Amino acid sequence: ALLKAGADIVVATPGRLLDLVLNGALNLKNVKRLVIDEFDEMLNLGFRPQLIRVIDLLPKKRQNLLFSATVTEDIEELVATFFNFPTKIEAARTGTPVDKIIQSGYSVPNFHTKANLLEYLLKKDDSMSKVLVFTDTKRLADQLFKQIEKHFPENMGVIHSNKSQHQRFEAVNKFHNGEFRILIATDVIARGIDIAEVSHVINFDTPEVPEDYIHRIGRTGRADKDGNAIIFISKKEKPFQTKIEKLMKMKIPMLPLPEEVVVSKELIQEELPVIKQKEIIIKQPKKEDVGPAFHQKSAKNSKVNKKIRHVEKMKMKYGKPKTRGQKRK
Repeated sequence: ALLKAGADIVVATPGRLLDLVLNGALNLKNVKRLVIDEFDEMLNLGFRPQLIRVIDLLPKKRQNLLFSATVTEDIEELVATFFNFPTKIEAARTGTPVDKIIQSGYSVPNFHTKANLLEYLLKKDDSMSKVLVFTDTKRLADQLFKQIEKHFPENMGVIHSNKSQHQRFEAVNKFHNGEFRILIATDVIARGIDIAEVSHVINFDTPEVPEDYIHRIGRTGRADKDGNAIIFISKKEKPFQTKIEKLMKMKIPMLPLPEEVVVSKELIQEELPVIKQKEIIIKQPKKEDVGPAFHQKSAKNSKVNKKIRHVEKMKMKYGKPKTRGQKRK
């Protein structure tokens, strides 16, 4: 209804915007400006085809504004393809960590040991006054919250896309005003948050995309204040660490795992080894190799419906013909 009445500004996700266009509710021929926010994350989430389709439907003459926390080769390729003579403005060079952020890392074998380490650090270090914890998935965020919330009752929250808008706003507000000391979040939701005075950023999971690490740790060390970034790295995540260090052109200082931290041997579902069963392929016979449904019987077993006369039966039985005698006239 609002679109039919006319709108100066339309804010939408790429998929929903395409739905409105295809349904005839929105016409893009008069669009003067295109604004794409969080371009890198849209590509990471697989929205590339929808974005390209939207751009193709727009007028050739327009202004484009693109915002991205990181500028990857994929983004530069799309900009070169669809934008004419773009002006690039960088707040900081991609891959450059903030100088005021102290980085450190721990080699941790699994989820439960990571949770034990997080609990230990939060209890030991009072300087962790406002801690933002990043996990890779919603499931891990909820699982981590359930495991350590009992040690910090009513002092921590969790946000991800499965939470309602009211729950997300409430958690962020409590974290912002200091009611929550700890906030567990996923990358997608956390990208829309701007919270000052975050004392520590903890990468509970090492991100597979190295630019995400730069974006995460940039939430601390703001406004001329010192910041701290800690990363937990499992054996499986070591290659991700290498990519991050290559992007930053520096090594992350590694610290020994404190002796007080209990090393768990219990694995969660995501950490269980994948058992690959050998696939047995039964070779199907070729059609030309398949014989007839009924086979020819041997001569011994073959039967022929032939009527035998009585005289011939007698001859076969007695070796000579037998007669029943002369018929009387």
